[in-house]
Amino acid sequence: MSTTAKAYGTNAAELPLVPLSIERREPTPHDVEIEILYCGVCHSDLHTARNEWKGTIYPCVPGHEIVGRITKVGDHVKKFKVGELAAVGCMVDSCRECEECKQGYEQYCENGFTGTYNAPDKHLNAHTFGGYSQSVVVDEDFVLHVPENLDLAGVAPLLCAGITTYSPLRHWNVGPGKRVGVVGIGGLGHMAIKLAHAMGAYVVVFTTSESKKEDAKRLGADEVVLSNNVEQMQQSQKLDFILDAVSAEHDINAYLHHLKHDGNLTIVGAPENPLPVAVFNLILGRKSFSGSLIGGIAETQEMLDFCGRHDITADIELINMQDINDAYERMLKGDVKYRFVIDMASLKN
Repeated sequence: MSTTAKAYGTNAAELPLVPLSIERREPTPHDVEIEILYCGVCHSDLHTARNEWKGTIYPCVPGHEIVGRITKVGDHVKKFKVGELAAVGCMVDSCRECEECKQGYEQYCENGFTGTYNAPDKHLNAHTFGGYSQSVVVDEDFVLHVPENLDLAGVAPLLCAGITTYSPLRHWNVGPGKRVGVVGIGGLGHMAIKLAHAMGAYVVVFTTSESKKEDAKRLGADEVVLSNNVEQMQQSQKLDFILDAVSAEHDINAYLHHLKHDGNLTIVGAPENPLPVAVFNLILGRKSFSGSLIGGIAETQEMLDFCGRHDITADIELINMQDINDAYERMLKGDVKYRFVIDMASLKN
């Protein structure tokens, strides 16, 4: 059984996003149906819609930063009730049987997690559609509780940008007494600054833009270094941990050099081409260079609860659904501080 829902998506890589009608399954015994109130706009949405990562299935409805209110629950649902706020991130299922899933690392599922969009939909024998739509139906095990005190529109980007930065910060034990670097101030970087500051770390932000210095301090930076200023880079003290949120090609060695002995640099940005690493930058100091992908469901809930306690949301620009194509073009130019969020009420117009 299925119902139709209004959505925005595209039928080909070279075409704009337009109104579509999509199928949503009727809730099964363990499902939750959510009326989507807000959906964040992630750079992954653009990459997928335009088939830049290849493998996009059309029609494509992006969106994996979903916040809404529960309108229906299956007979066996225990974690949620009708009327409650709820959120959905980048995953809507996983195999649940491999070692990674059993340990709460569904994002590293050995059989591949089911993405919120552009992934096989075992229920409708089709592919999944994302949050640029009026509703979504998801298994309760992949649905999250939303702190009541937070601005809902600002919560949406936490489901991707928030957890993508929170997970490595937690994994590398960022906290009081630690000097932490953040490379880049964008959708990911601005969340990393807020989270690291709230965790009690001394936060050093690296940026190429003089104009972003004051904004970095507003977000929680203790120190701002212009990475294209040789003198400032040489004077900056060593760091315990660096989170690199830059998606463009850049000199990773300049930042590895800033790590203390046994320090780590984790990259969450995704440059299109490989980044050359000078091995002696790692050997001399037993430093490590790693990557990180979102977070598991339990850790994502932990992140939301942390944000609730510290009153953290993303800095956003709220747009109507009808403005999504313009938003994509602006996003390519970096013309947003720091995340677009769609007011899904506009989809009714």
